[in-house]
Amino acid sequence: MKAEVISPGRSSDAAMGRGFTSKFGLHPGMALLTVGVDTMLFASDIATAGFIIPLTLAVAAGLGVVTFMAQKKWYGDDNESAFIKAAIVAGLTAIPTSLPGFLCAPAGVVGLFHRKRG
Repeated sequence: MKAEVISPGRSSDAAMGRGFTSKFGLHPGMALLTVGVDTMLFASDIATAGFIIPLTLAVAAGLGVVTFMAQKKWYGDDNESAFIKAAIVAGLTAIPTSLPGFLCAPAGVVGLFHRKRG
């Protein structure tokens, strides 16, 4: 497989294909999983007054790994994009608030309109 070199000021079809949905989209299954896991963890953090925060961090790391693999396989992201999205999901899940519901759900909706190329 030959790598394509893009000179400054010129674009190729491959570079143009990475539009809004590729940059900001999250696979809808991963968005739903993130919202569900974060809801369960946030409720547990409140109920235990924060004593399960180490468990929350471990679950967030696992969710990040699953998101990385799913973004590569199902969404068609390259390693760098999948890693960045997975790190964001893991970081937001580790925070003891309900942020992923507000941030991951819209990314999942954007992901519904993404067409996997190649």
